[in-house]
Amino acid sequence: MADPSPKPVPLLKDQLDIVIPTIRNLDFLEMWRPFFEQYHLIIVQDGDPNKTIRVPEGFDHELYNRNDINRILGPKANCISFKDSACRCFGYMVSKKKYIYTIDDDCFVAKDPSGKDINALEQHIKNLLSPSTPYFFNTLYDPYREGADFVRGYPFSLREGAPTAVSHGLWLNIPDYDAPTQLVKPRERNTRYVDAVLTIPKGTLFPMCGMNLAFDRELIGPAMYFGLMGDGQPIGRYDDMWAGWCVKVICDHLGLGVKTGLPYIWHSKASNPFVNLKKEYKGIFWQEEIIPFFQSATLPKDCTSVQNCYIELSKQVKEKLGAVDPYFNKLADAMVTWIEAWDELNNSSEESSSKQEPNGAAK
Repeated sequence: MADPSPKPVPLLKDQLDIVIPTIRNLDFLEMWRPFFEQYHLIIVQDGDPNKTIRVPEGFDHELYNRNDINRILGPKANCISFKDSACRCFGYMVSKKKYIYTIDDDCFVAKDPSGKDINALEQHIKNLLSPSTPYFFNTLYDPYREGADFVRGYPFSLREGAPTAVSHGLWLNIPDYDAPTQLVKPRERNTRYVDAVLTIPKGTLFPMCGMNLAFDRELIGPAMYFGLMGDGQPIGRYDDMWAGWCVKVICDHLGLGVKTGLPYIWHSKASNPFVNLKKEYKGIFWQEEIIPFFQSATLPKDCTSVQNCYIELSKQVKEKLGAVDPYFNKLADAMVTWIEAWDELNNSSEESSSKQEPNGAAK
């Protein structure tokens, strides 16, 4: 009997890491096997580091728990959240790849309207590898998709677009609602599949969700800090939002694009709205001051790197949001610590590489 034909090599196989935060066995990966098996996974285990997390056979992965984070970052480990999915950003820090895709462990393969399984990762890669249009809105949405183009009246001088830093995907079934909306609409499900990818215009913020997200780590990685959330903090469920606001301000400043829309995943499980309300309630009030802060934030022209932009933003957070609550002074300090840790782990030295090895993780 002839050997089966080799699997086709997926896009960016050796240039992309998949980062998954979890507290449980990763059985959900079986559904993603056709799409994820040839990529490298970075698993960030939250909660009890003595618990054993089972990863299905055949997946190339490394797993980091809290003990690893403490060992690798030392005193700077306090910038990584505990008992919150914000811990995923540690995976962004230790990755050595150009691109990151991050997904939650309650997200499954969705189907398009024809019934075909959606390869979410492939669509994210297509989004990242084609330009964005942040300076002028194209009414046919993404002009670089097959079957679309720039419409009449679109300036030719802007048709080269801008490099895409972020691809923000969406969800079928359980929508990403805040706790008050969950309580009012407990049975609502998202069944609308919109076949579109849009560039979020320059100067416009958006609520970034981290459960189906890809980004160019070399372009924007140091700004993808998910803040201080969870254990010991007065707020939760704003980790990806905070990162998204910071990222968008910096992308606008540096001339980078952010896309949203396709691909969809199937979000299988609604979190408890009462637990969510306890985590969110301060954020619901605070965001009415946080969002105007980011809407008016400007960065100096001499901030030409993501790190410089982020440090400058941390100063403004302390100066303008510190009066809202002392938490923001703590968060601003953590933003600086995050950048220091990022730079230490990404200086390409052999010492840094050996220090990052997780204890007993499969490679």
